[in-house]
Amino acid sequence: MTVSVTTPKHGSQQSSPSKGGASKDAPKPSPKPAARFNLVQYLKDVRTEATRVTWPTRRNTLVTTGAVLAMAALTSVFFFVVDQVIGLGVRELFGVGG
Repeated sequence: MTVSVTTPKHGSQQSSPSKGGASKDAPKPSPKPAARFNLVQYLKDVRTEATRVTWPTRRNTLVTTGAVLAMAALTSVFFFVVDQVIGLGVRELFGVGG
C-alpha cells in the first residue's frame, strides 16, 4: 500500500503557537492599505441585503406586537402590586410614608 503526502507551499501553512510565544519563523502579515468607504456601493449592498430578508406578514407583526404590549401591561401591573405591598409593609412597620 502506497501513501502519498503533499506538503503545502510556503505561506499556506498554519503554525501553532509555541509555549514561548509566536514563532520567529512565522511570516508577519503585511498591513493592508485602508479601503476607502464607497457610499454608493454601500447603499447598493444594503438594498441587495434588504431584498434577501424574509419580512413578517402583517398578521405576524400585529400578533407579536399585541403579545409584547400584553406582557408589558402584565409586568407593569405586577410591579405596581409588589410596590404597593412593600409600601404598605414599610408604612405599617415604621409609620413612614403616605
